[in-house]
Order: sequence, then C-alpha cells, then structure tokens
Amino acid sequence: MMLNLNEMAKEVHIVAKQKGFWDGEYSYDKIGNKLALVHSEVTEVLEAIRKDKGSGAIVEEMADVIIRLVDIYQAMADEGEILHSLDEVVYSKIEKNRQREHLHGNKF
Repeated sequence: MMLNLNEMAKEVHIVAKQKGFWDGEYSYDKIGNKLALVHSEVTEVLEAIRKDKGSGAIVEEMADVIIRLVDIYQAMADEGEILHSLDEVVYSKIEKNRQREHLHGNKF
C-alpha cells in the first residue's frame, strides 16, 4: 500500500487516536510532549546504529520517527493549525536543498 505523506498522516493519526494516544483535548503541551517523543525515537535510531542492531532495526526506528511526525502534523492540521500540504512542502524543500551550496554553507 503506497500512500503519499498527507494520506499516511491521516491513517497514522486515526490509528494513534484509536490506540489512545490522543485522549483528551488538543493542546500545545500535548504537541510539545509528542515532539519530545520524536526526539526519543531519533535517539533509538542512534542506539540501533551504535549497538549494530542491523538494517531492519535501524529502519524500524526511522519509521517510528516518521510515524510520530506525521501523526503530529495531522493532529495540528485537524485543529486548523497547519494549512499547508506536507507533500507539497517536502517536495519544495527537496528542490530548495538541491540548489543550496555544499553543507548548506555550514562547517558540518
């Protein structure tokens, strides 16, 4: 099943709500907590690499990062906080990055 990012966000958010991850009212505190969980998932990617857990574990942790991010995107879109298409902005950003200088002008 191939979904674009906007479709994926809708599916992920439905499942997250069904599983109780969005009980209660929408709030900026809740969004902040969800973003902290994205950070923890990024750390799990690092740990999978560091502990040489292999490709499957690494990619699974990367998937968790993406799932959490698109879930937050959809929650914010449902609340009217986000008005832009994730697909359009990602593709636009890819093109923008294609035009940028080496390391985007940074040292690292």
